[in-house]
Amino acid sequence: MIKSDDAREKDILILEELFEPRTPKYNIDDIILSVNQKKEFKAIVSSIKNHEILYSEWGLSKLDKYGKRSMMNFYGPPGTGKTMSAEAIASYMKSSIIEVNYAEIESKYVGETPKNIVAAFRKAEKTRSVLFFDEADSILGKRLTKVTQAADHGVNVSRSVMLRQMDLFSGVVVFCSNLFENYDQAFIRRILYHINFPIPNKELRCKIWEKLLIDDIPGARLINIDLLTEYSDGMTGGDIKNSIISAASHAIQRKKSNKI
Repeated sequence: MIKSDDAREKDILILEELFEPRTPKYNIDDIILSVNQKKEFKAIVSSIKNHEILYSEWGLSKLDKYGKRSMMNFYGPPGTGKTMSAEAIASYMKSSIIEVNYAEIESKYVGETPKNIVAAFRKAEKTRSVLFFDEADSILGKRLTKVTQAADHGVNVSRSVMLRQMDLFSGVVVFCSNLFENYDQAFIRRILYHINFPIPNKELRCKIWEKLLIDDIPGARLINIDLLTEYSDGMTGGDIKNSIISAASHAIQRKKSNKI
């Protein structure tokens, strides 16, 4: 049964409640970036801060008819700071953030996924929140050229709706993905900034260890950071954070055992 426009609008209003804005947990001071990443990040911050000047006074609105939006893509392996950076953008803007992952967008019911997409964008617009799509390659992937079943058609419809919502949106969207190469070119053209978050090199690992080994941890300042940096080759910032939490948990367990 095909629903009327009024019924679809009612469904979308209900679905909007699934996407709750929250206060971002990180700010720009919390993230450690390479020289190139900092350069790109500053360009993003500048474009947001000076948007009115760029598009009104400098006339960029004549070149970019969809200039009300700011869209960026952070890509790289898990644990490299993509989510933290998305939250830092929201903190800089003094905005809330709406985090959406593919599991929340996708629906087993044909026709529901496009409504979820519209609902997420509308909720972000109404609350002036930064819209953050995690696992973005799942929703921004290449459209299917050989449609053999209803599910394939549904995928293409969802991606068309996504393109339309990106064109209509007037806020800030951050896409994060581990598989940037899977993006459809139509989506890539609509995203101005693409920042790569690779596995941190030796210099960045050292800075991450120094930042995360906080003074509150007993004996943290006695630890040989250089040695940790050498032994942590291939680890991400997320891996380093988890290793510190794990080590601290084992240390307090030993401390309590010695008191028994």
